[in-house]
Amino acid sequence: MKQSMIIVAMLALAVPAQAQLGGLLNKAQQVKDAKSKFDDLNVTEEEERKIGDEVSAKIRQRFGVVQSAPVHKYVTLVGMTLAKQSERPSLNWTFIVLDTDGVNAFASPGGIVHITRGALGLIKSEAELAGVLAHEIGHVAHKHTVNAIKKNKAVQLGTNEALSDRGPFLDKFANKAYEMVLENKFDRGDEMDADKVSVTLTEKAGYAPGTLAAFLARLDERNKDQPAQNGLFASHPETKARIDAITKLAGAKAGASVDARYKENIKYEPTPMTAIATVEDGAAGLTGSTKKDAAAKKEEPKKEEPKKGFGLGSLKPSTSERQTAQVSASGGSRGLGADRAAKGGSNPAIVKTSVSEAELTAFKKGIA
Repeated sequence: MKQSMIIVAMLALAVPAQAQLGGLLNKAQQVKDAKSKFDDLNVTEEEERKIGDEVSAKIRQRFGVVQSAPVHKYVTLVGMTLAKQSERPSLNWTFIVLDTDGVNAFASPGGIVHITRGALGLIKSEAELAGVLAHEIGHVAHKHTVNAIKKNKAVQLGTNEALSDRGPFLDKFANKAYEMVLENKFDRGDEMDADKVSVTLTEKAGYAPGTLAAFLARLDERNKDQPAQNGLFASHPETKARIDAITKLAGAKAGASVDARYKENIKYEPTPMTAIATVEDGAAGLTGSTKKDAAAKKEEPKKEEPKKGFGLGSLKPSTSERQTAQVSASGGSRGLGADRAAKGGSNPAIVKTSVSEAELTAFKKGIA
């Protein structure tokens, strides 16, 4: 009798344990199935551009745009010379100069490349400009942002949503893209890959390959007393290793530097790190919010916002963006540095620039 009772008790315990194990296995299978669906999910070229437009609009709102048609024309001519040689020459490539002293560059999905006025001031030749733009073109051509986001678990959770309604999914995708682009969150492999593209494209165009290394070295020297996460490519501790790799890849290959034409078209001077105006604590910053605003929001009752289909309003500021908005004028108090916290201009409007094939052909002849 006692033995029978023990057996019954053991069976009673085994049933829920088996059910729990079955539930875990079922959940694991569901995750596996969702990942499989997500891996098969393609972001079309049109959707990629829409995401890029949303990201660019936010970046332009943050830093403003230099309202100079000649500057944009020149940068676009250099950029298009390189983009036409890339693996995605038919994209609607757009090159935008941001109105800030901070040294930085951002590549949005779909072919939108941004470079700051501060970066143009630090660059010394057209070949160096080509090296920087080609690096950003590499991120776009190889879909580094899109592919990295597809690996993100938070976005993967929206797979079923993506299959049924693309709007909310693309909103989520755009939010992650903005965070990645603004904070230069590319892994080492992607950065090295973009460096290789830079060497390849500059050489194809006739520029001295490896000029990106010269710019990186200058930037590294400029940032030596700053926090590790500061500025364009220097946000990675492997900067020196990258310089060595670029130099080795370029070898002794010759090419043009085109110093004179650069100086004719770009008149900006580099701004010392200590002189860069930054977003101050308590002033409207990246998100347009302040400490006072934040306190007021806590007091207000939470309002349910209507769902947005896929618009700029759906882009939410990231945690890192909110932190950057509160970096003090001394810069680097949160490990972000003056370049990341640099103030920008007030005009986000795109300067419309068109380049004809004839103009591009004539421009290429000057690379000598």
